Amino acid sequence: MPASGSRHHVVALLNAPQSPFELACAAEVFGAVRPELPTHYTFEVCARRPGPLPTTVGHALLVESGLDALRSADTVIVPGWQPPGGPVPEDVLDALRAAHRRGARIVSICTGAFVLARAGLLTGRRAATHWRRSGQLADAFPEVTVVGDVLYVDHGDVATSAGSGAGIDLCLHLVRSDLGAFYATQVARSMVLPPHRDGSQLQYAAPPAPVGPVTGAGTGSGSDASLAPVLEWALTRLGSDLSVDRLAAYAGLSPRTFARRFVRQVGTSPGQWLLQQRIDAARSLLERTELPVETVAVRVGLSSAVNLRRRFRAALGTTPGAYRTLFGEAATTTALLTE
Repeated sequence: MPASGSRHHVVALLNAPQSPFELACAAEVFGAVRPELPTHYTFEVCARRPGPLPTTVGHALLVESGLDALRSADTVIVPGWQPPGGPVPEDVLDALRAAHRRGARIVSICTGAFVLARAGLLTGRRAATHWRRSGQLADAFPEVTVVGDVLYVDHGDVATSAGSGAGIDLCLHLVRSDLGAFYATQVARSMVLPPHRDGSQLQYAAPPAPVGPVTGAGTGSGSDASLAPVLEWALTRLGSDLSVDRLAAYAGLSPRTFARRFVRQVGTSPGQWLLQQRIDAARSLLERTELPVETVAVRVGLSSAVNLRRRFRAALGTTPGAYRTLFGEAATTTALLTE
C-alpha cells in the first residue's frame, strides 16, 4: 500500500468489447464507497483511446482516460480481453510493462491473462484463466505454466484469476493482502459474499465457508449430500481436535469417503482447509485483540506460539507480531485519523 495518508490507486484497462461483469468485479471491490468503512482505494478506468467503448452487452461505456492513467496506478487490472488471444497494440503492452517496472501491481481477470502473457509478465510463472481457455493460453504461451483448476494465482507483483466470478475472489484476496482479514471480510459482507476462497481451490468448487445454519448433527450419507454443516461445525471448534476421523464421524461417513467428498466439494484436503481457517482466525484475533500470541495459537488450534509463527510465515511471509503491528486496531485507528 502507499504511504500512510494516501490512497491506493487502482486503474482498470478496458478493451472493446468490454465485459461489464468483469469490470464490475474490480469496480465493486475497489471503487464502491462504503460509509461504514474507511476508504483506502481510488478507482479509475482507462482505454487505449478515450471515448465511447462498446461492451459485450450492446451499450457503450464512456471512458475518459487514456493510457497515461497507468502512470499513476498502484494496481493495474485487465478485466478480460476480447477476443481471447487476440492482438494487443504494442503501446498497450509497453504501458503495462512500464507500470510493472516502476512497481505497480498488474492483475488480470479471466481472459486478461492473455494480455499479461503477451506483455511477458507471466514468463516462467504460473497463471490462471478461465478453464475453457487454459489450453489455448498454454498453447499460445508455452513459457507460462497454466494452472487450469485454481481460482487465482498471486505472485505479489503479478496476479491472475480464473473465470469472471473468480475475479471477485482475487480482488478480495488483494484487499486482504493490503489491509488485513477484518477489512476484507467487511467488504465481502457488504457484497453478501463468503469472506474468503483460497486461490488453490478448484474453479468449480463449492465455497469453503458455509453460509447456512446447521440443521442437524451430520450431513447424511447420500453421494451428493453437502458438507456445509460439517464445515460450519468445525469453524466453531477450531481450538479443539479436528482430525479427519472426527470430522468424518460428525458427517456420518467413513474417513476415506469423507476425504474424497471433501476434495470434490471444497477443492482441497481437509487438513489444508482446516489450516487455512486457523490462520484466518489467528489473523482476525491479531487484528482485533491484544491477546498474547501463545493464547491466539491455542484458541485457533495451532497449539503453540512456535507453531503459529511457523505456519504464519509459511502462509503469509511474515510473523504474527509484524502482522499485528501492520493490521491491528491501533494501526487501523491511525489510518482512520489520517483519512
